[in-house]
Amino acid sequence: MSGNGLRVAGGIAKRAAKQKNAGVGGLEFHKSKGQHILKNPLVVQSIVDKSGIKSTDVVLEIGPGTGNLTMKLLEKAKKVVAIELDPRMVLELSRRVQGTPYQQQLQVIHGDFMKVELPYFDLCVANIPYNISSPLTFKLLAHRPAFRAAIIMYQHEFAMRLVARPGDSLYSRLAVNTQLLARVSHLLKVGKNNFRPPPKVDSSVVRIEPRHPPPPIPLLEWDGLVRLAFGRKNKTLGAAFRTSRTLQALEQNYITFKALSLGAGQQQQQPAAASIAALGSSSEPAGMDVSDDEDDDDEAAAAGGSSSMAVDGMDADAAAVQAPGARRTKGKVSPEFKELVMRVLTAGGFDQMRPAKMTQEDFLKLLADFNAADIHFS
Repeated sequence: MSGNGLRVAGGIAKRAAKQKNAGVGGLEFHKSKGQHILKNPLVVQSIVDKSGIKSTDVVLEIGPGTGNLTMKLLEKAKKVVAIELDPRMVLELSRRVQGTPYQQQLQVIHGDFMKVELPYFDLCVANIPYNISSPLTFKLLAHRPAFRAAIIMYQHEFAMRLVARPGDSLYSRLAVNTQLLARVSHLLKVGKNNFRPPPKVDSSVVRIEPRHPPPPIPLLEWDGLVRLAFGRKNKTLGAAFRTSRTLQALEQNYITFKALSLGAGQQQQQPAAASIAALGSSSEPAGMDVSDDEDDDDEAAAAGGSSSMAVDGMDADAAAVQAPGARRTKGKVSPEFKELVMRVLTAGGFDQMRPAKMTQEDFLKLLADFNAADIHFS
């Protein structure tokens, strides 16, 4: 084929790709930005029906795109607040409601969801960008006043991690942290062909109902313990807590807390919202050795199905950072402290437990037992 023929063929291929990815008004959707528009009206209606929207509700929508879901939400809700990053979609959304009875019911916020201050809302109903699933979820859970429920479309694998129970293969730190703060249930699975352009993965809709009030525990302490445990989720806690790096970090915290005379329940804590948001991060607790071949992938890949996932575990050298307020020691852990840790584990029957099968109640009891012995994880 001649050079001109190749250019013509290339131009035809590009136009075909644009038409395939085009939606309302000829807008081209960008997979790199997580723009996969839900096109099946039956699925859209099912999501709205399962949301339980009241006529008095303010509904938050994240990433409304061209407004297929938004228009259905406006039929049911008192008001819809839509947060959209793409200025083209903002204009398209405004165009769709212009001159209709819904124009006064829709508020569009042009900005990045992770950076904007959220207004009051009763429900969140959204088909979100999958590459920010974890931080987005915990930003919602940190919002005050707490909302009634969130009905969110996630990548299917991520959704299954959210709802996993002890003993399930996908049970992880993500499940434990989310279920500490909310009741989570799976509503429906949505195939990739219901979207334009179709992603490389299936999706699922999940209902999240925040617990009122949230559990009265130090959340940063909780997350430190859970991160450590799930770095070795299929090994016993006795084995996990016998590693030298873990014991050294815990002993430094122990010495620091003793020196500051901060007993259990007297620690200085970050504000609740900051603590909740931290549960969605993938960084490791200071000084904790969580390395293992059982590393836990909590963040789902982007809707394109490529890309890496955020991982709970990291190698031992990367995890061995300095405990806050403490100097790193290269010496051995004192026998007395090691005995104290093992005594806490064996007294509660935790030494032979495996995190992959532990319930919320197990983790809460373990944290309380450690804190009672002045052993802390933050």
